[in-house]
Amino acid sequence: MAEAADFQGTSPSPARRWLRRTGAVLAGAPLLAGFLQLPAGSPAEAATPAAPRAASDDGSVAVSVDSLTPGAPSEGDTVTVSGTVTNKGKKAVTDASVGLRVGSLLDTRSSIDTAAKDSGDVDSPAGTEIDDKYTEKFSKLTPGVSQPYTISVPADELDLGQNGVYDLSVTLTGETSDQPWEQTLGVRHTFLPWQPDELDAKTKTTFMWPLVSTVHMTAETGSDEEQTPVFHDDELAAEISPGGRLDRMVALGKDLDVTWVIDPDLLASVEAMTTRYEIPGENTDDQDVVGGHQEVAKRWLTEVQKAVADKEVVALPFGDPDLASLAHHGTSVTGSLRHLKEATDVAARTVESILHVVPSTDYAWPVEGSVDPSIIKVATSAGADKVIVRGDTFEGGRDLTYTPTAPRPIGGGTTAVVADARLSTVFDGDMTRASASTQAVQRFLAQSLTLALQTDRPRSVVVAPQRTPSAAQAQTMAEAIGALQDSTWSQPQDLTAAAKSKPDPAAGTDVPPASAYPKSLRKQELPRSAFEQIARTQDKLDRFKVILSDQSRVVTPFGRALNRGMAASWRGRPAEAAIYRSGVETYLDTLSSQVRLIEKSETKLSGRSATIPVTVQNNLVQGVEHLVLRLTSTNPTRLQIDGDAYEEQPVAVSGGHSQSVKFTTNANANGRATVVAQLYTQDGRPYGQPVTFDVKVTEITATVMLVIGGGVLLLVLAGFRMYTQRKRAAARQAEEREQDDAADEADADAADKGAKNPAVSETRPTGESAPGTREDAPEQPSDPAPDTAPESADPSGTGERVDR
Repeated sequence: MAEAADFQGTSPSPARRWLRRTGAVLAGAPLLAGFLQLPAGSPAEAATPAAPRAASDDGSVAVSVDSLTPGAPSEGDTVTVSGTVTNKGKKAVTDASVGLRVGSLLDTRSSIDTAAKDSGDVDSPAGTEIDDKYTEKFSKLTPGVSQPYTISVPADELDLGQNGVYDLSVTLTGETSDQPWEQTLGVRHTFLPWQPDELDAKTKTTFMWPLVSTVHMTAETGSDEEQTPVFHDDELAAEISPGGRLDRMVALGKDLDVTWVIDPDLLASVEAMTTRYEIPGENTDDQDVVGGHQEVAKRWLTEVQKAVADKEVVALPFGDPDLASLAHHGTSVTGSLRHLKEATDVAARTVESILHVVPSTDYAWPVEGSVDPSIIKVATSAGADKVIVRGDTFEGGRDLTYTPTAPRPIGGGTTAVVADARLSTVFDGDMTRASASTQAVQRFLAQSLTLALQTDRPRSVVVAPQRTPSAAQAQTMAEAIGALQDSTWSQPQDLTAAAKSKPDPAAGTDVPPASAYPKSLRKQELPRSAFEQIARTQDKLDRFKVILSDQSRVVTPFGRALNRGMAASWRGRPAEAAIYRSGVETYLDTLSSQVRLIEKSETKLSGRSATIPVTVQNNLVQGVEHLVLRLTSTNPTRLQIDGDAYEEQPVAVSGGHSQSVKFTTNANANGRATVVAQLYTQDGRPYGQPVTFDVKVTEITATVMLVIGGGVLLLVLAGFRMYTQRKRAAARQAEEREQDDAADEADADAADKGAKNPAVSETRPTGESAPGTREDAPEQPSDPAPDTAPESADPSGTGERVDR
């Protein structure tokens, strides 16, 4: 048994490995040698095993396989393996040698998984070493220093037997100062698919190529005619710029036979960047910054158009909504499924208008292909009849020794398109290291060939990779697809053809129960509060849009923003998701508040009736209409509005203007009355905040009116008396002047006669008044009254009430 444990390709037991690792120390100790009564001899001779032995499970030298070409060789090819060896220990390695070993045939998919898991274990079987001439020697490996290697071997020298996948390992052997014998110090296992001849029944492979990103656009747009879009960051520009993630996805995918799976929101966002767009608060003044990547956006869209020409395009619902979150937390919130339907309806129009191709909208793709009955129900509620699921969450079938074909009818006219889990997840992880990328490509090819050799049945296989591959992951995927398309066991097929292929009657069709849904995915779902906030924002939008003269300026950007609020890309980012949703709602509130009533102070009302104006202000750039302004008296017994408790008047205000609406009021009693002004939409829903103000009523009573009327009458009579008195005085003065004139004439005649007869003349004393004209004569009742002064035009004195 000890000999068998040291044979190449045979794995020793853990106890045997421990004894073998400590054997050198025990054999080299003189005291132990004497104690055991062993014959004298050199420690090296006593400790040297029959074959190279391992220093540790991981090895003290790290071996990487950075390149293996071709990935699936055929007869006549030369296999070239290159990489690096790095001494991780503290001792220098001498007499080092890097060689290739071909191990056993891995004829099951699970054996490939096991080999991949133990790819660096020096104790795992390494197979037979190829001829010594196909090795690379190193006299010394210094600790911490890496050395490159390259080994090229003709495929015929690999001594490959039957078709299948072989364990190919690169091993490093050498010596150290404390263990001066040849031993395996490092190893790296990889996979070598061998299928030189064309298979009669090739596997039809569908590879989904996703163009999906995170959310970048906000609901905000500029007030200009073009409605300049606003982005919350400029990260999308980096993704579509040369060398960016999405740029690499397009550049790599255009030469591959793949099915493009596209989120229409990504296309709409990039198209918005082709003109003017803004980013808020990107400079020191916290002012909007104009994005400057218009040419980059135009170029990227042009490249996408070229890449998808004559290729199948599947459009996800706009914004790529999280179907699982919606199923588990959103269906109980009214209106949530409405957003999914809108996102599905707008998807086809968006893709067709930008890429000029007609996409398929028949597919739903839950996160990581994990489903339960509620997810299936939600996924198909918007019209999709095919759900892309993953094999590790879907039962394969009873007693099947092969992987069944992708389509599975699950009832109700719905087909579950089951993606192969091993092929779909092999590109997860960090692919920036060449060794990791090469290992992923070889593992992908190995799993694909092993699947193809399982049965002679014709099968359709679907590969659904991660939603947002990195640039390095995309590069690795492209290399794997390119090698597969050149292989002898697979041929490409689009997703629609795969979904329509004949299902395997032995395959399982039971949808996993809710309890089987992965807990790790459930923890990342959007909470119920997220859907409640979306529903609340939608309700506000419905009330706002009905008053607008051009609803599309608001409905379209906000509708798409609400779709983005339930995107699958928010998983694992709950804080960012909440900030985005709150930003959408806050901005809508800001716009709605631009149409409002102007506050009023207390109004005084004197008299039985008066007119009260209420002003409506519209600070939007577009006009508002279909509004009704209602003025209500809270005390109609004291103050009525147009003879009732309230009055309504229609309102229409142009953009950037105000309008005063006048209401007729009637007072019935003195005192204060509270009045409430409120805008309503035509369907009777309140709009905006009400304005409340007081009206102080000072009513004029009937007694006051009689007093005022009597006073007016007395003034009229007094004026008439003054008029008649003036008229009589004027007549008397005229009569007196006539009498004086007659007397003067008589005196003149008498004077003339006296001149002729002086005896007749009579001399009157100087200064004596004529008879009847003495100033000191007593006044007679018939004397005329003095003139009355003219009526004053000055205001009435304090306390007087004048009817004006």
